[in-house]
Amino acid sequence: MRAWLAAPAAVLLLTAALTTARADDPLKVCLDENLPPLSLHHRGKPDSGFDVALAQAVADQLGRPLRIQWFESKLDEDSSPQLEANALLSDGRCSLVGGYPFTRDSLVVPGVKTAKPPGYEGITPADRKRRVPIGVLAPSRPYVYSPLTVVLGPKARGRKIAGVGDLAGLRIAIESGTLGDAILMTFDKGRLIDDITHLVPGRDDLLGALERGDFDATVLDLRRYDAYRTTHADTKVTASGYYYPIGANRGYVGLASDPELLVTVNKALSELQAKGTIAQLAQAAGFTYLPPREPVILGDVWSKILGKE
Repeated sequence: MRAWLAAPAAVLLLTAALTTARADDPLKVCLDENLPPLSLHHRGKPDSGFDVALAQAVADQLGRPLRIQWFESKLDEDSSPQLEANALLSDGRCSLVGGYPFTRDSLVVPGVKTAKPPGYEGITPADRKRRVPIGVLAPSRPYVYSPLTVVLGPKARGRKIAGVGDLAGLRIAIESGTLGDAILMTFDKGRLIDDITHLVPGRDDLLGALERGDFDATVLDLRRYDAYRTTHADTKVTASGYYYPIGANRGYVGLASDPELLVTVNKALSELQAKGTIAQLAQAAGFTYLPPREPVILGDVWSKILGKE
């Protein structure tokens, strides 16, 4: 009888020991080293950004120290943010990737068995050649909504924008091959095409061209405008206040093989949301906070664009 009673007690002690051990382990979060005002990591300067502050708040909520694994993302046709995030997680570089966009394409089961991690802080030449066996991604609850917005140059300042059609007659600049490009080029069977000038992403300075008055308007991720205005306090480029009705929630992504972690992180995020902490952290980082909205995971973007506005 005593042995039978001792078994549950042993289980409770083991569970408590495992919980204590995990509490002593750092919460390892992967963040993009150059995605202001979400996350920014430069040598000789303090780490900064909304996702940095939020990761610390989540770690504090869980009673665990925080360790950030910084990585670099590349804008080229050969890179896959989904596979790179998966490789970081599967390689044990972190348990969560922050600021991850929740789209159906970014959360599908991988069609390959291995992937190369992106460049990360501490990577060696040998690491750059490795391919990592990958798992399946699982999202946390979202913590912020990230939309496209219309941004206006000084000559169009004050222009009322209630929809894409209100850009008619303005000199519109857009980066080729972007979601904003597709929205503008397909709007109302091409009604805005003659007003559009295409710029090359990564080469042309889109917001700088607006600042100079070369163009009157553009469509881009609200995060990019936030990043620009935090480094250009005297900018004459203004936000229109209009958000295109298709956007993605952002949150954490981990591996489906560790559901316990996501349960605890979701609880922490829920509590931080209820206290208004997440909105406060965004404001302090110069990031326009919009609460998550339905659908939690964005579906087929292209069909939505072709069927809207």
